[in-house]
Amino acid sequence: MPEHADLEIAANAPNDFLQVDAALCTRCGRCTMVCPMGIVAPAAPDVLPFVKNEDIERCLRCGHCEAFCPTQALALDFRLEERPVRPPEARALAPADLARHLKSRRSIRRFLPDPVPRETILEILNAARYAPSGTNQQPVQWRVAYESQAVRKIAALTVDWMRLRAQTADPLGQLLALLVANADRGFDVACLGAPHLLVAHVPADNPIAPVDAIIALTHVDILAPAYGLGTCWAGFVSAAAATHAPLQQELALPAGRKFAYALLLGRPQFKPRSIPRRNPLEVTWG
Repeated sequence: MPEHADLEIAANAPNDFLQVDAALCTRCGRCTMVCPMGIVAPAAPDVLPFVKNEDIERCLRCGHCEAFCPTQALALDFRLEERPVRPPEARALAPADLARHLKSRRSIRRFLPDPVPRETILEILNAARYAPSGTNQQPVQWRVAYESQAVRKIAALTVDWMRLRAQTADPLGQLLALLVANADRGFDVACLGAPHLLVAHVPADNPIAPVDAIIALTHVDILAPAYGLGTCWAGFVSAAAATHAPLQQELALPAGRKFAYALLLGRPQFKPRSIPRRNPLEVTWG
């Protein structure tokens, strides 16, 4: 199938929003059944699947119609340049291998100072574009503190926030005071010496977008070890970014965007060699 989908448009279709190859379409109806919005009109003997003009605005651009087509007969008229010439063959991951990968994932708290190539970070973030989001809004964008100096500045501002919070009735006050004492002795308690910090940010007026950011960050977290990289969820940076104005100014997010959460990224100084135990699984069946 050509990359830019020079497909035969459905007979009697009002538009070419859904481009269908008549030679490949079997009229099985699967595209109609999987569409979350129910806007793909079913095929008939003399009509291929199509989307009515009045329904185009309701399309989520999720691509279900395209992804689930068993013969790859159709293409949604959206970013066609990203459509591969030949869709990759579906390869099932061995469940045991994937489960072992997930169980082996560890938070890294000792990083090597070597920078990770920008191209590698972009490759990982590009994969995270495919993380699910509410109604496929894809609200997550990224701010990468790439230079070591920038990460150290964020770490210092986070310690400033800790110092202030330790003097209040914050339930974590005692812990924060201990962390500040460690910071004063030269230990990076906020960013753990990581060379990079990934910040996911979302539209300020979207109440569900922070969840989408966590899902995207989890994709990064799971994928990073495959590149020989380690991660750690930057909880103190994220807490400070919620209220500490100097840190917010340093992050300089675009107007209308808000901080969702951050992840430390770099090469681990030490690599995990075993899988520690966890609490027993608890499940309640309804």
